[in-house]
Amino acid sequence: MIDSDAIRERFTSLSPHLDERGRRLFAATEANSAGYGGIAAVTRITGIAASTIGRGLGELAQNVGLEAGRLRRPGGGRKPLVAKDPGLLPALLALVEPTARGDPMSTLRWTCKSLRRLAAELTALGHPVSHTVVGELLTQQKFSLQANRKTREGGDHPDRDAQFLHIEQSVADALAAKQPVISVDTKKKELVGDFKNAGREWRPKGRPEEVRVHDFLIKELGRAVPYGIYDLAANAGWVSVGMDNDTAAFSVQTIRRWWYSVGRVRYPDAKSLVITADGGGSNGSRVRLWKRELHRLASEIGIGIMVHHLPPGTSKWNKIEHRLFSYISQNWRAKPLVSYRVIVELIGATTTNSGLEVHCELDTNAYPKGIAVSDKEFDAINITRAEFHGEWNYTIHPGNRADRAVDS
Repeated sequence: MIDSDAIRERFTSLSPHLDERGRRLFAATEANSAGYGGIAAVTRITGIAASTIGRGLGELAQNVGLEAGRLRRPGGGRKPLVAKDPGLLPALLALVEPTARGDPMSTLRWTCKSLRRLAAELTALGHPVSHTVVGELLTQQKFSLQANRKTREGGDHPDRDAQFLHIEQSVADALAAKQPVISVDTKKKELVGDFKNAGREWRPKGRPEEVRVHDFLIKELGRAVPYGIYDLAANAGWVSVGMDNDTAAFSVQTIRRWWYSVGRVRYPDAKSLVITADGGGSNGSRVRLWKRELHRLASEIGIGIMVHHLPPGTSKWNKIEHRLFSYISQNWRAKPLVSYRVIVELIGATTTNSGLEVHCELDTNAYPKGIAVSDKEFDAINITRAEFHGEWNYTIHPGNRADRAVDS
C-alpha cells in the first residue's frame, strides 16, 4: 500500500532544496519504491508529470549522468521562440529601435510602445508572441524603460566657449576689485492658488494636502512673477515677486530696489556694477527697453553698468539658476502657493548650509507690455560696446551719449 502522506511530507521537506533534476530523480525513486501504480500516485501527490517521472526512472535504470551544470540532456526542453521563429527578434527590434521604427504607416509609430501593444503588432506581422516574452526579449537586448532627458541646447554658437571665458575674466576682475557682480533672471512663473506643487514632504500617513485637480488660472489671484538677483560675492539673493507682466521695466526696477536697499550699503565704494544675464526674456540682449531702463538706472546711481549676456541656449549655466532658484524650488516643494504672501515668505525663508540668505518683496506695480523705445531714445543711450561681441558685452554709462562725446 502506498503511503501518500509520507511521500507528500518528504517531497514538501526536500523540494525547496532540489533543482529540476533532483526533483525528477526523487519522484522516480518514490515511484520505483511504491511498485505498481507508483508513477500515477507520485504524480498525483507531487504534481510532477508522469512523463518526467518516466525519464527519471530511465536515468536511474541506465545510471545516466549529465554534464556538470546541466539539468537536462542537450536539446531538452521547449525551444525558445526566437529559435522557432528566426524573424521574431528582427521584427521586434525594427519596432523599438529609435532609428528604425518599422512601417511608417503602422499605427504603432504614433502610439505608446507598451509590451502588450508590441506583442499585438508582432502577432499581426505573423510572429505570435505574448507580452511576457516581448519583455524578456527586450531585457536580453539591453532595453529598459527610460524617460526623456534634456540634453540638447540647440545649435552651439561658434564663440560660445569664448564668451564664457570673457564673462569669467570680467567677473573675476570685478570681484578682485571688490566691485558688485550680480546674476539676474526671471524664475518660472507660478499660478497662485491651491494648485499641486512638485515634490514631497513629510505629513501624517494617509493625509496628503488636497489641491485642485486642474491647473487653470484663477483670475482673481493671477500669476506670480519672481525676478531674482544673486550677489556672487555676498552669496545673497534678492527676489521681487511681481503681480503683472515680466517686462524689462520690471527687471530693472528689481535691480533698482536691490541697489537702494542693499547694493549701495554693501558696496559703498562701487565704481561699476557688473550684471550677467540670459540672452533672452525681459533682460534679453536685443530688448531695447532693457537698455533704456538700465541707462536711467545708471544715471540715477552715478556708476556704469557692465552687462554680459550668456550665449544662446546656455541659460542653465547662469549662476542664479543653481545658486538661488534651485534652492527656492527645494524649499517650497509640495507646498501649494496659495497666496502671494505665502510665496514671499517661502522665498524669504530659503537658506543653505553655505550661508545663502534671501530677501523677498512683493512688487504690486503694473508693467504694461508693448512699450516701444523710439530710435531717438535709443540713440541717446550712453553705451559702449565691447570689441568682442558688442551685442552681448556692453557698458551703459550715466548721462547721455552727446554729453559723453563732448567730454571726450
